[in-house]
Amino acid sequence: MPEVVDQVALARLYGEPLFAIPQDLYIPPDALEVFLEAFEGPLDLLLYLIRKQNFNILDIPMAAVTRQYLAYVDEIRTRNLELAAEYLLMAAMLIEIKSRMLLPPKKAAEGEEAEDPRAELVRRLLEYEQMKLAGARLNALPQFGRDFLKAQVTIEQSLQPRFPDVHLVDLQEAWRDILKRAKLVQHHRITREELSVRDYMTQVLRTLQGRKFVEFEELFNPEKGSTVLVVTFIALLELGKETLVEIVQAEAFAPIYVRLAYTATN
Repeated sequence: MPEVVDQVALARLYGEPLFAIPQDLYIPPDALEVFLEAFEGPLDLLLYLIRKQNFNILDIPMAAVTRQYLAYVDEIRTRNLELAAEYLLMAAMLIEIKSRMLLPPKKAAEGEEAEDPRAELVRRLLEYEQMKLAGARLNALPQFGRDFLKAQVTIEQSLQPRFPDVHLVDLQEAWRDILKRAKLVQHHRITREELSVRDYMTQVLRTLQGRKFVEFEELFNPEKGSTVLVVTFIALLELGKETLVEIVQAEAFAPIYVRLAYTATN
């Protein structure tokens, strides 16, 4: 059992508490470095220095910001020269802006203000800050795999046999066979309809009642079928036989009229 220091484990190795540093363990110098702030590039570092000290981004104190920026670049250049390369380019730009501010401003046209050497840098910083804030808002939204997971349900289904596809021609042939079989088993049902000649005689007399003449064709209703037409014709003949109606015609091929036999004529 190694020496215990204040009964508190220094670390855990594969889940087991480690109470003392192994003597034969090699720890690289960079392994214990702690980065308090992580920057995504030169603009990110520069914006951090300005916002941390509440500088006005439209009126940047170039001397103080450049001094702090160079101190950070010198720190990372001793450890990671490749990482420091892109920061050195921004450092050169800051030094150039600081130098231009020390020189007398260039003469501008009448009515125009002299160009501020910091204007281009301020524009880039403001655009970068807008993009960074927009990215932070997007990152705050719920993300799949980080904030929530998609529910998945596995359903075991029995394998069903796959039948061969049926072509349109096969369906047409099958339908024709069904129609042929249907024609062979067709049924024709004959029903008997009882019609009374006496009833139709009464209907004819009602039609002629109050009318001087009625055209022969008006007494028949073709929509009721041939059976009713035959019975109506027989009823009309019976009425003529019993001299209850008169069937007249003015001349050959003229229209035929029917009237009640007892109707007075002028």
